[in-house]
Amino acid sequence: MAFCRSSSSLFLAQQYIVRSISMSAQMRAQEALEKIKEKNPYYDKYADKISKLQQSSPQEFLEKVDKVVNPIKGGKSQARSYSELLNPKASIAPLPANDQIPYKKLSDVMKTELIEDKNADEISKIWLEYHKTKDVLAATLTLEHYDALMETAKKHPIFLLPLPRSEGFEFIMLQFASNAVHFTPLLAYQVHNENAPECLTLSHYSECREKGIILMRGEYDSKVLNGQEAQCLANQLQMFYCKTDKGKQRLLETFTNKPREFKHKDLIKEVENIQLK
Repeated sequence: MAFCRSSSSLFLAQQYIVRSISMSAQMRAQEALEKIKEKNPYYDKYADKISKLQQSSPQEFLEKVDKVVNPIKGGKSQARSYSELLNPKASIAPLPANDQIPYKKLSDVMKTELIEDKNADEISKIWLEYHKTKDVLAATLTLEHYDALMETAKKHPIFLLPLPRSEGFEFIMLQFASNAVHFTPLLAYQVHNENAPECLTLSHYSECREKGIILMRGEYDSKVLNGQEAQCLANQLQMFYCKTDKGKQRLLETFTNKPREFKHKDLIKEVENIQLK
């Protein structure tokens, strides 16, 4: 009988410890959340998605958020710790290989028979008119433009873009995979890693390549971006990946090959220069 009482007491004590640890993790996670809210003005846009992870796994959530809230450890400078966070070779998990990601087909978004007997100019008009009443981005690219984009993408499959907001700039991470470019808010990626939800996907359809035209369609999450902001990201992508501007090329090279030297302030300055031109 004494043994049974002792086992029961031990069991209750263990349960109490487990509950205490759980409650402690929840409290620390909540404190971490408050710090993120203070430091990141864009938190509200992703609050629902982030809170799901907080509730389901507070300890995992705490570990991820701690990296966001306390990036400076061991005497490292802000610039160095920030570059490590963005290091595509260490911190950013690439999307699966292209052969594992379904190729987006033109037939999935429109009736291709509409353009079978049309030339490039006619296809462009049909494509833009087709999307006129839809909440998506639509554009056409020349083969030269598209080939330049994909050639740069081979060297720099991952990059960061600063999106102008009323509060300043929000960083959006992009990754090329198959015939699409996937955009994810950096804050969401920091918490969810490769499971972070996308805010914009730009798909490039090459079915009309023989006619000298590439069709582009962009689908965005209206809860995170409006049409103008989605267009801004698409424009920045073209500016960094399709033009031979030395300043932009230098930033791409640094981000990919020398991430410890990459500074987000330099990226913001480059975009601000674009807006002033």
